[in-house]
Amino acid sequence: MSQPVPFPAEQKQAARERVWAALEEAAVARFPKPIRGRIPNFIGSEQAVRRLIARPEFQRARVVKVNPDAPQRLLRAGVLRHGKVLLAPTPRLREGFLVLDPATIPPNAHGRAAAIGGLFKYGVSTPLATAPAPDLLVVGSVAVSPSGARTGKGEGYGEIEYALLREQGRIGAKTPIATTVHDLQVVDALPLEPFDVTVDLIVTPTRTIEVPPGRPRPDHILWHLLPAEKLESIPLLRELKPETAPAR
Repeated sequence: MSQPVPFPAEQKQAARERVWAALEEAAVARFPKPIRGRIPNFIGSEQAVRRLIARPEFQRARVVKVNPDAPQRLLRAGVLRHGKVLLAPTPRLREGFLVLDPATIPPNAHGRAAAIGGLFKYGVSTPLATAPAPDLLVVGSVAVSPSGARTGKGEGYGEIEYALLREQGRIGAKTPIATTVHDLQVVDALPLEPFDVTVDLIVTPTRTIEVPPGRPRPDHILWHLLPAEKLESIPLLRELKPETAPAR
C-alpha cells in the first residue's frame, strides 16, 4: 500500500527540521540560539553578505528592503554604509515598516542602526502607501531550493510583507528578491503554495545561484487563505482588509 503524500506544510516543516539539525551538527550555527524556530544565523554570513553587496542588483538599488533577522544584520548595515535607504519590517509586522535614511544617521552608527534596537531608534515608522519603493528585496530563509522556492520559519510573515508591498504598489512583479543562507540551507526541492514567494538570487558564503524566471508571485493578500490570528495580530492587515474579504 502506497504511503500518503505529506501536505505542503508538512514537507516544509520537515525541510526546516533537517536544515536546523544539519547546521547544528556541522557546528556552523551562531547566536542567537537555539536556532530551531528562527531564521538561523550562521558562520559565513559575512561572506554571503559581501557577495550580495557586489551584485549589480544591489549596486543599482537606491532603496533595499531587508528582513530584521540576525544573519542579515551586516547586510542592513551595508545598505546604510553604501548610502542606500533601508526599509525594514518590524518583527511580526506588529509596528509596520521602518525607514532608515543614511543621510540622517551618523556614519559611525550604521552598525548599531542595523540591530533590532537600532532599527527602532533610527528608523521612522512610515505608512506603506508612502514608504520609499524598494528596488531590491532581501528575505530570510530557513531552507531554499535551486528553483527559487523558499520557506522561512513557517509563520508566513515574509509572504505577507511581499503581498502588502505589491498591493500598495511599492514593488512590481520584476522587483528582484534575494536571500542569504548557508550552503547547508540549500535543499533539493520544496513545495509551492499559492501564497509562496520565490527568490531570484540565492547567495551563500561560497556561491550565488541565479534562479531562472518562473512561477508568478501573488500581487495581493490572499485573504481567504490568511489565518484569522494573523489578521488579529497585525494592525496593518486589519486596516487594509476589505469588508467582504473572509479570513481563514
